[in-house]
Amino acid sequence: MPNDPAFPAPGTAAGLEEGLALTPKFDANGLVICVTTDAASGDVLMVAHMNGEALAKTIASGEAWYYSRSRRALWRKGETSGHTQRVLELRIDCDQDAVWLKVEQVAGACHTGRRSCFYRAVPLGQAGGAVKLEFRDERVFDPAAVYGKK
Repeated sequence: MPNDPAFPAPGTAAGLEEGLALTPKFDANGLVICVTTDAASGDVLMVAHMNGEALAKTIASGEAWYYSRSRRALWRKGETSGHTQRVLELRIDCDQDAVWLKVEQVAGACHTGRRSCFYRAVPLGQAGGAVKLEFRDERVFDPAAVYGKK
């Protein structure tokens, strides 16, 4: 598990769980998972990854920064769309391998134009066969207009 030079190496389990030092446990790719929720409603907006630089920039700036695994690049939420996330609280889980951001979200969080990336539900109680997803959220912006894509 690689350690990021911006943060001290994780210590003992007791230190991770009860200590006051931020010592994130990055995975083999140098990442931690990040769950982002709306601070007002508590709704889950998105799940992404952070490397050490994204975590450090988030802490320093109060704006959400992430690491794109597909693009292999750091990105600030809203740098293209203007749909920024102001971080009101940042938490780390018990063994410091997951981050939770509580944010003020400007417009939608999802690149599909919806407020949340979790806009479809899986119906429960169905046995066998194909499962048909159910939409729960409408678009709040036009992604083609915002990102210039079809």
